[in-house]
Amino acid sequence: MAGNSSFDEILTTTLKNYVPKLTDNIFSARPLFYALTNGQTIRRISGGAKIVVPIIYGTNSTAGSYSGTDTISVTAQTGISAAEYSWGQYAATVTISGIEEAKNNGEAQIIDLLEGKIFQTQETVIENMNTMFWADGTGNSNKDWNGLDLIVTKPNTSLGGIDPTGAGNSFWASTETNQGGALTAAGMATLYNDVSVGNDQPTIIITTQTLYEKYEALLDGQIRYTDTDVADGGFQNLLFKGAPVTFDGACTSGEMMFLNTKYLQLVAHSDVWFKPTPFVRPTNQDAVFSQLLCYGQLTCSNRARQGYLFGAT
Repeated sequence: MAGNSSFDEILTTTLKNYVPKLTDNIFSARPLFYALTNGQTIRRISGGAKIVVPIIYGTNSTAGSYSGTDTISVTAQTGISAAEYSWGQYAATVTISGIEEAKNNGEAQIIDLLEGKIFQTQETVIENMNTMFWADGTGNSNKDWNGLDLIVTKPNTSLGGIDPTGAGNSFWASTETNQGGALTAAGMATLYNDVSVGNDQPTIIITTQTLYEKYEALLDGQIRYTDTDVADGGFQNLLFKGAPVTFDGACTSGEMMFLNTKYLQLVAHSDVWFKPTPFVRPTNQDAVFSQLLCYGQLTCSNRARQGYLFGAT
């Protein structure tokens, strides 16, 4: 079918204007997305061969009391390093066939058609990206982005170029607890405390629907408190030691994630973050298509503050 410049222009303009709403809908659709973006912005950087995330793993030995003219230490300090993450790429294509174009000639019809296509793309991205962020990054021949199954549930696996099993690298391991049976508040409390230091505590606990209901049953007869921000985001939740507990269908059976999102950050390329390409017409297809391109990565700057409980029933 011959190209219609007005049709293509309407498509491109409408898609570009819809992208902010698209991204808002995506990153408010699942508890993990919400936890990564609520109360803080996605970190945007303009480029670089790697995504560099500073980490602190030691203390400053020069800090201390002194008296009078005592010598004050000026010893050079170690204990500051960086994790380096590779860029991930993600794409989704919005396609309109020639027959769909022919059936939707008016501007209003074109916009309605495109919005339907965008909604379909949005729901697919939500489902697929949420699954990816729960996995270990090895999917699609290691092209998938980092997920919780790498960052949290594989404490002895290298992450960001740091091997937690190497000498002096124990700080780079997450914390795990084998419940080995029925979920208990005591088991939850132990893990919560293990990954907490002072007021630096888990900000959200995400689990399966089954374990969420088990936790709810443990509160039988008690006053049940919820986090209003998480509830306003549309997610059921109950508080545990101040952290909202909620559930996600992508969480592995028997697991409960204790996440401190202060140290989990979704990094986005400032120029390519759900960026729509212009609609183009292939020479061998009766269709037009645009791609939504996304460069980024899920990063962690403190694995020790992340934990998971497994083997719970």
